[in-house]
Amino acid sequence: MTFPTNFTWGAATSAYQIEGGWNADGKGESTWDHFSHWGGNVYKHHTGDVATDHYHRYAEDVQLMQQIGLQAYRFSIAWARVMPEGTGAVNAAGLGFYDRLVDALLAAGIQPWVTLFHWDMPYAIYLRGGWRNREIAKWFADYTAAVVDRLSDRVTHWMTINEPHIFLGPGEHEAVQTEHGRKSHAERLIVAHNTLLAHGHAVRIIRARAKRPPTVGWAPIGRCKVPASNSPADIAAARAATIGIHHKDFWNNAWFADPIVFGRYPEDGLRLYGADAPKPQPGDMEVISSPIDFYGINVYDAEIIKAGHSGEPVKVDFPPGHPQNALRWYIIPEALYWGPKFLYERYKVPMAVTENGLSNLDWVDLDGRVRDPQRIDYTRRYLLQLRRAIADGVDMRAYFHWSLLDNFEWQNGYKERFGMIHVDYATLKRTLKDSAYWYRRVIETNGASLDAVMESAAGRGR
Repeated sequence: MTFPTNFTWGAATSAYQIEGGWNADGKGESTWDHFSHWGGNVYKHHTGDVATDHYHRYAEDVQLMQQIGLQAYRFSIAWARVMPEGTGAVNAAGLGFYDRLVDALLAAGIQPWVTLFHWDMPYAIYLRGGWRNREIAKWFADYTAAVVDRLSDRVTHWMTINEPHIFLGPGEHEAVQTEHGRKSHAERLIVAHNTLLAHGHAVRIIRARAKRPPTVGWAPIGRCKVPASNSPADIAAARAATIGIHHKDFWNNAWFADPIVFGRYPEDGLRLYGADAPKPQPGDMEVISSPIDFYGINVYDAEIIKAGHSGEPVKVDFPPGHPQNALRWYIIPEALYWGPKFLYERYKVPMAVTENGLSNLDWVDLDGRVRDPQRIDYTRRYLLQLRRAIADGVDMRAYFHWSLLDNFEWQNGYKERFGMIHVDYATLKRTLKDSAYWYRRVIETNGASLDAVMESAAGRGR
């Protein structure tokens, strides 16, 4: 059984995690440059100063993508590389890097999917309040215009913002990714509203200025819940948990998605936050709900939910020994069935899996191979569940494996390896892992190979 004939297979990265060249060719300082240079913020004082040096090695990396057979590549643009101060003058050299990358991808037959913001804000913007300053919607629109004006003659697929739940959750509340400290609920909700407003303005800029018809979406985290059983009560409880807002945090889907798709905040969230809820200015919700063409979801894990005595969602603990990845995230392939199913039922917008992957303990063998059977098994299990969701009516357009390369994993530095390509951080040598060859076969067969028993070493097609 295959995926739809027009299904797109790709892999994903983000700028700060792979590019390096942190101050090359006029690039400005980003929040993550600043954050990682502070002592103690990142595992063993690692930084993204060099990362995988994609800035200088992009041509080699595109060749590796071609070897894997990728049809599309999702990457983000470093705002501070394009506009060093976040506003004003455009850095021609920085924008030129993305110009060359897009050309290389197209020459290799790989479709670029561009993300405009994946967490690395220009530090100059941060000092002006960042997402706390309502003016950021205009600043982000101006940055978007500069990128669209340069690349939209070749780029047709765009994502505005990646996972606001993370950079506004740990960053603004738990104070994990910021030195400004914790925020009140009211402050955090204003920050979230400004982020949504920036998204809406960016959508409008893309549609107004793109030189080729654009396909526009965003890439939120998919907070998936799966039912403890197939009973109608447990399924209803899992659906309610996936869509509902039950706690004063950002670990939910609807607070961000409802305004974008429906043009209003969800009622249960408004009741929960009460007087702290944002008070939109006239026209805000119309901007925020500027139509999108696809709804991206980043899915790695999920929670198990059962129905309580009154049908309310109740979290079920994972049993001892349940599979986990190297980050100790629980592995639950059904997340790529129930998550897309529940979200598509609510929003009725075509979808794409914009991230899904596994942190694993990988190394180069004495014979030069990187054997990562766990990643192969993980991806196979998740893709089978995604195929099941499509068969049940979910309009799913694409899948992007996270990640193309081993890279800088935020606060965990280089401790985690998510890539299908192994990177020796001392030499920057790239080595395709077994999972890369396996994924090539998945792409070649449009998913039909998922039904085969895991291939032996002799069947990897090297």
